[in-house]
Amino acid sequence: MLSSLVWVGPMSNLIKSAPHRNRLPNRRASTTFGFECNGLGYCATISRYPNGDLAEIFINNSKVGSDSDCAAKDSAVVCSLALQHGVPVDVIRKPLLRDSRGNASSPLGCALDLIAGSSC
Repeated sequence: MLSSLVWVGPMSNLIKSAPHRNRLPNRRASTTFGFECNGLGYCATISRYPNGDLAEIFINNSKVGSDSDCAAKDSAVVCSLALQHGVPVDVIRKPLLRDSRGNASSPLGCALDLIAGSSC
């Protein structure tokens, strides 16, 4: 039997402290590269922290506004937020969808593989 829990106390009791986000400066160096995933062309732009760690990634494809473009953009934003909260890139990259040969199946996976020096 499943039961549901309902919190009736103040929200401040649920949140101990806000996680720290390591933000980048408004103006920063970036690198842009193109790649292909599942027959579609994509463009990724990345920025790094001064120590060289990946800090953010933006991805789009040539079919602006398409489902594939929206999904790629959203996944990259979530990835960037995770990176800025201290999640290592390999912790994000390793569990992403892969085919039977171990190749990334998503634009984010392909881009992160290329950044890591693996083929897509």
